[in-house]
Amino acid sequence: MDLSKVPVGKNAPWDVNVVIEIPLRGEPVKYEIDKESGAMFVDRFLHTAMYYPCNYGFIPHTLSGDGDPVDVCVVGRHSVIPGAVLRSRPIGVLFMEDEGGEDEKLLAVPVDKLHPFYSNVKSYKDLPEITTEQIAHFFQHYKDLEKGKWVKILRWGDEQEAAKKIQEGMERAAAATKGQPGPVV
Repeated sequence: MDLSKVPVGKNAPWDVNVVIEIPLRGEPVKYEIDKESGAMFVDRFLHTAMYYPCNYGFIPHTLSGDGDPVDVCVVGRHSVIPGAVLRSRPIGVLFMEDEGGEDEKLLAVPVDKLHPFYSNVKSYKDLPEITTEQIAHFFQHYKDLEKGKWVKILRWGDEQEAAKKIQEGMERAAAATKGQPGPVV
């Protein structure tokens, strides 16, 4: 797949494309798509016996503060295969800190056209509280058995903060590529 041809979204930051790397309830394997080749690589096997509580991926043509594309957890009822592009709508952001510094995970739902189940969810606060608790718990503990790694949950942010992170990520990516198309940064 040529990721350079996958746009940020139809109406960013409110309707974005998320390239799925890890499916909802998938095996405890951390996959990452190589941004140059589009190939799926195994990044590592999780040492904890935990499963991702969401479809996990990134928004192409964005860069977060850690130098990687903006990470997104797409809440859903169905697992999406790695490599698929899932149109999503941001509803919040989980602010965290890990051994590498600040880290954020955006929270999103599929756009209504794909699945109207979440049409009334405008904010992470509209989800059942157990859903956001499970997501925070997963990210707080998924590195527990890896030496030298840790995660601290700081707080949840709303959909406006999520949209701001996407906008900032788009601006960072444009600056890094000088606005030219090319490999997904």
